[in-house]
Amino acid sequence: MLLAASLAGFLTGAGLIIAIGAQNAFVLRQGLRRNHVGLVVAVCAISDIILILCGVAGIGALVQAWPQLLQVLRFGGAAFIGWYGLQAARRAWHGTSALMPSSEDGDNKHRVLLAALAFTFLNPHVYLDTMVLVGSVSAGYPGMAQWAFGLGACTASVVWFSTLGFGARLLQPVFRNPQAWRVLDGGIAFVMLALCVTLLSSVGGSAS
Repeated sequence: MLLAASLAGFLTGAGLIIAIGAQNAFVLRQGLRRNHVGLVVAVCAISDIILILCGVAGIGALVQAWPQLLQVLRFGGAAFIGWYGLQAARRAWHGTSALMPSSEDGDNKHRVLLAALAFTFLNPHVYLDTMVLVGSVSAGYPGMAQWAFGLGACTASVVWFSTLGFGARLLQPVFRNPQAWRVLDGGIAFVMLALCVTLLSSVGGSAS
């Protein structure tokens, strides 16, 4: 029973995070540039673990009870993601990205940390996915099986972010071509700006 619950949690967690999104695009780009990859992977994975465990513990009900908090996060997330999307569009247009190791950006560790935290906690959907959805599904499992489900979901986050961040180096031969970077940045810009519009549309729809 515990093994089955863990597997179900792993598949549920994987299904929620393995998608093109702002956070994954950021992790991929940091991995390709080998820029504080360990820090980014740790922040994203640990944040997911905390939110998932909170959801399993039942705190997700508080998120549903405070829709105003999600509205604030929508505005903040839309502003940050929109700004990042415009930066990616500028890089794609001018071709200013480069495949350089993290040493050139060593003094930007705090900026990378803040960006990783922003991509995680300014996205209102992360609370709905981890705390509300995972928490709700886990409630269908009795006793310790509920926590086994949560552990499986946490494991999926660790595996995914580690694979995305550290595995990105396997694509480095492709990204030695500057045009590949322009395509990547163009794709990131599209994803970010689309998410920005989606968040703002959600704000408008909720307010009406």
